[in-house]
Amino acid sequence: MGDDVDFGIATRTPDASLAELLGPALLATVDAVESHHEEEFPDRVRGRVTAVHPATFEVWERRSLRRPGHGAPANAVMPADGEEWPLVGRDLGGGVFADSRPARYVIDIVPLPGTVTLEPTRGVRLPSAGRSLPTVDNRIGEPPAERKARVQAGWLVDVEDR
Repeated sequence: MGDDVDFGIATRTPDASLAELLGPALLATVDAVESHHEEEFPDRVRGRVTAVHPATFEVWERRSLRRPGHGAPANAVMPADGEEWPLVGRDLGGGVFADSRPARYVIDIVPLPGTVTLEPTRGVRLPSAGRSLPTVDNRIGEPPAERKARVQAGWLVDVEDR
């Protein structure tokens, strides 16, 4: 808190999906939606940060086996039981080759409207270089059951105009 900020604003009118996710009470506190994707912004908010609120919400995660036409190209050949999807790669030149293999499961995520909460925090922490990436469970068998999870939607930042 207390930092001076200069946010590029994408819009002052949140879209319908954000309005549904936040609900009317929280939406009423949003004066602008910041963006990192444009090079030039039609609007800006400049001032001093007085509060930061990580906003989280609940989702249903449903896992299903990846199959042709569902998370894989329709003309893909389903690998035999016990085998992985084929490696997909690209030669980047200079002896560098990037490759990946699709996970065995596709995860459908459905937001649950009206579940947004503001979490307590003392400030924004950027991801640490020491953190490991989540692992994917590629074990053969039945897809894991549906589960409810809480994920971060973004940040609500209170800014005192200067």
